Amino acid sequence: MRPTSRVLVLDREQRVLLLGSRGHAPPPEAPVEWWYTPGGGVEDGEDLRTAAVRELAEEIGLLVAPAELEGPVWFRRHLTPWGGELVDARESYFVLRGVEHEVDTAGRTAQELADDEPHRWWGLDEIAAGTATFAPRELARVLPLVLAGPWTGPPRIVD
Repeated sequence: MRPTSRVLVLDREQRVLLLGSRGHAPPPEAPVEWWYTPGGGVEDGEDLRTAAVRELAEEIGLLVAPAELEGPVWFRRHLTPWGGELVDARESYFVLRGVEHEVDTAGRTAQELADDEPHRWWGLDEIAAGTATFAPRELARVLPLVLAGPWTGPPRIVD
């Protein structure tokens, strides 16, 4: 079981920043298999918010304080193969609003760099068009409640 923190990074146009997975160490020009939010595993001694801001710094070069995160807004359980084993990720999603940022991948791990993951900002209409796969799978359905924010309710369980 791996506790994980993820962040819905929203810009001023209400677009969400997503990273594209092309599989582990993909061949050149491999297509994106699915799009997901920045984030990753909680390290020993970290709380969920601290892990979220560390992951933002490592994966996209964005420095924020834990208090800037809203939520958690969602919880998700995700089983995935990683590094030769099956990982049972327990994901907690936070929100960061009004971001103006140019992604910097210099802080990524060697494995993350080998995975050569692209990034892009997605509008709700593009997500709802259904031409790509997202994590969580129901992103188009649950994102509007976050966009209407600020989040004031308890976290929702998403898939």
